[in-house]
Amino acid sequence: MLTVAPPDAVELRANATFEALMWALARPGHGREMPEAGLAAIVDTLVDLECVVLADQPALRADVAATGALLTDDIAKADHVFLSSLEGVEARLAELRCGSALYPDDGATLVATAQHGRGQRVRLSGPGIDGTVETALGIAPAFWAMRTSLCAYPEGFDMLVVDGRSVVGIPRSTQVEVL
Repeated sequence: MLTVAPPDAVELRANATFEALMWALARPGHGREMPEAGLAAIVDTLVDLECVVLADQPALRADVAATGALLTDDIAKADHVFLSSLEGVEARLAELRCGSALYPDDGATLVATAQHGRGQRVRLSGPGIDGTVETALGIAPAFWAMRTSLCAYPEGFDMLVVDGRSVVGIPRSTQVEVL
């Protein structure tokens, strides 16, 4: 008889976090609640020893190091980029990996914190959206302009915008119009 140990608390948290992230990317612009606030649970869920990660917070860098992933300060090499803020980072993010026409999945995943429901409103359209969705994510128009210049589908980068326990996904296929 094959017996399998039941999942422990860490595995249950990772599974619930992964489900929230996938749901958020499948329904761009709509928030999904994660089991734990912040970026650490996302690191535990998405990052493994085959990843190259840039993180701007020392505590998060320690979480990344615990996974066995390679830490980098070179954004052009990062598979995952974890930022505590998107304020004034447009020039740095211009080197974010966006994949290629043959390998769009080589694009990076940007995970950042920003307040949901505040700041500049945007209109989202594309796969996973019935018509359009309007939301405010506390991200400056300059960031969206930079994203538009980098994301020529199928190339681009996926985004996860975190506010406490809430996460909003914006895949590379989503068009963003600043209102």
